[in-house]
Amino acid sequence: MAPLLDNALTPATPAGAATHRPISGSVHSWDLSTGVDGPGTRFVTFLAGCPLACLYCHNPDTMRMRSGTRTSADDLVAEAAKYTTFIRAAGGGATISGGEPLLQPVFAGELFHRFKHELGLHTALDTSGFLGARATDALLRDVDLVLLDIKSWDRDTYRKVTGRQLEPTLDFARRLAGLGKEVHLRFVLVPGLTDDPDNIDGVASFAASLGNVSRVDVLPFHKLGEAKWQALGMPFTLHDTPSPTPQQVASARSLFEAHGLRAV
Repeated sequence: MAPLLDNALTPATPAGAATHRPISGSVHSWDLSTGVDGPGTRFVTFLAGCPLACLYCHNPDTMRMRSGTRTSADDLVAEAAKYTTFIRAAGGGATISGGEPLLQPVFAGELFHRFKHELGLHTALDTSGFLGARATDALLRDVDLVLLDIKSWDRDTYRKVTGRQLEPTLDFARRLAGLGKEVHLRFVLVPGLTDDPDNIDGVASFAASLGNVSRVDVLPFHKLGEAKWQALGMPFTLHDTPSPTPQQVASARSLFEAHGLRAV
């Protein structure tokens, strides 16, 4: 695959010139979002490419980096700048999501630096944590909040859900705790897959041990992305899996709350 980044053809921005970082990357899309991708109204950049293949992914069109469009940091910062007054008034900021942002850590770091220091926005990283080792300390200094997905505590279930190992995510979570970085934990509740009480309790116990998890989002499984899987010619293996009932969601939240965590 041809390289996505080409410094020689792209003029350096002040942040890029100071750090010699590439300033373009593969972007799926951007959007304004409220209440889903961090606090307040946010400018959300969805980077293309992800090393995981989650069975319930609602954006399977972001899995491959080559499915994105090469976009400069200049263009994204200029777009976000149009909304900064509104975003600040709504108590929001800028979030980099995906896909997996840390598949393009240099580009993501450039965006975080400029969103934070040029636009003065609160910043959030939405990540599975699997590639957490790629996040430099410099990148994390420009991140105010990490939205961290822990898909399962049971290792076999985690591999079934994602195709990957859990340990890199746990290592990243511990690193974030050591840095005192605020974390919102995300847990997708899938009946018959991740809803075993011992599985949920394992995630909850680990999260409580970190000391920096200020919120847990228990996200009910849904099939809103199934049409995208079909359009891509990819089998959606959870077609017959129901969404959890309100009672099941409440029960999962209570397990997190039993460990002193705020679950919503």
